Amino acid sequence: MKFPIFSIFTILLLSSTGLSAQQRLKIATVSMERLFNDYHKTTEIQREINIERARIQRDNNKKLAGIREIDAKLQEIRDQLADTGLGEKERRSLNEESRNLAQDGKSKERERTEFLERKNRSLNEKMRKKMRGILVEIQRSVNERAKEGNYDFILDSSGKTNQGTPFIIHARETTDLTDSLLQEVNEGAKQSE
Repeated sequence: MKFPIFSIFTILLLSSTGLSAQQRLKIATVSMERLFNDYHKTTEIQREINIERARIQRDNNKKLAGIREIDAKLQEIRDQLADTGLGEKERRSLNEESRNLAQDGKSKERERTEFLERKNRSLNEKMRKKMRGILVEIQRSVNERAKEGNYDFILDSSGKTNQGTPFIIHARETTDLTDSLLQEVNEGAKQSE
């Protein structure tokens, strides 16, 4: 059975109201969005993805150039067929060539479309896996910080509800760990430079 997030917070608040000052919950916030976007590995992966997208586009442009050449040849044939002085044998030959070129053009366009879909699907899957790996690393760092700092809860301040409103509207006496966590996760990048 799934509890709505609001119900969980209501239970949390009700259970924490009876705690003494010494037993108060220790809560911090973190912007997972900022951690993800400003993490050096995210930038590296985005750079790799952009290079791969450019490579795919270059290959697609080459395929498109071949298709445009076929279209240009077809237009030449149409122009030749418009000549009223053309003999029957030449007309049949040009019509046959036109059909073959049109068929070849359709085949090449289908291949190009399938190529583009396959490459983009593969790239999106690769990107999704790498981004998921980054999120796991970030969550691991947040969990370690929670244990080190003895926090009861660390809430994502960048999270939104289904209605698009901020998940955390107000939080009194919380510590924002985003900057220190960003420094920690990006430490390896500074050392390798």
